[in-house]
Amino acid sequence: MEGLVNSSRITTIGTHYKQKNLAFVPTSSVQFARSLYRNRSHVGIEPQQRALKPIAASTQPVEATPSSRSGNMLPSKEVLELWRNADAVCFDVDSTVCLDEGIDELAEFCGAGKAVAEWTSRAMSGSVPFEEALAARLSLFNPSLSQLQDYLEKRPPRISPGIAELVNKLKANGTTVYLVSGGFRQMIYPVALILGIPSENVFANQLLFGSNGEFIGFDENEPTSRSGGKATAVQRIRKAHNYKELVMIGDGATDLEARQPGGADLFICYAGVQHREAVAAKADWLVFNFEELISALE
Repeated sequence: MEGLVNSSRITTIGTHYKQKNLAFVPTSSVQFARSLYRNRSHVGIEPQQRALKPIAASTQPVEATPSSRSGNMLPSKEVLELWRNADAVCFDVDSTVCLDEGIDELAEFCGAGKAVAEWTSRAMSGSVPFEEALAARLSLFNPSLSQLQDYLEKRPPRISPGIAELVNKLKANGTTVYLVSGGFRQMIYPVALILGIPSENVFANQLLFGSNGEFIGFDENEPTSRSGGKATAVQRIRKAHNYKELVMIGDGATDLEARQPGGADLFICYAGVQHREAVAAKADWLVFNFEELISALE
């Protein structure tokens, strides 16, 4: 998509939200979506502690089977100590904080679900570079701004069981929570609002639209738009705040990549939605529900 983007024709959603510019904070995800797109210039809403109500989960989390059990389901003393003392925790969003893969759901809404889902599976397994898979998936359906707005109004976020309680527990313990995703800010800000996570703690990609609302690409300057991008984002978070201990939680190969020097000290694989065995095998701790993590903090 090099050379495709003309900044004078781009409509973006601002990264940082300022509450003082708004008369109110929407109390439903439908209102949030409408307010998000009412003005096609830089717009923002600061997520507050009063959470929106997500729709109830309609699928059951994945359960561990005898064949899926591995030694890292029982955390070591060192892993538990890191988890309990973490200054910051970074969560993946798709198939971790939320039950769905956002781009797959948007594609399905736009009529290209199956083809896009196949690419997503390849991207999450690490078999193709993330940036290649992202560009390929978007090219299959080219979502317009009006389609995105319609999707946000009709498909509220489906939050994973236990995640709200875990985020609240972490915040009560003084741990800062971030959302680091290969998905799109426009779809993740409502999730952050539900969980009471500030918008400045969201690191994700950005869909770009022209002056008539037509899709023209994604922001390639976002670190999460390419392979190794989550690791870069986590390293920036750690350096900016001088965190001593940082944890990454997710389900995919891009989440595992964040565990490296200067990045995450600990990678917890959440397999409650998708159990990617190649990723799970390399995790410091494999969990199938968030209650395990909550219990370990008590």
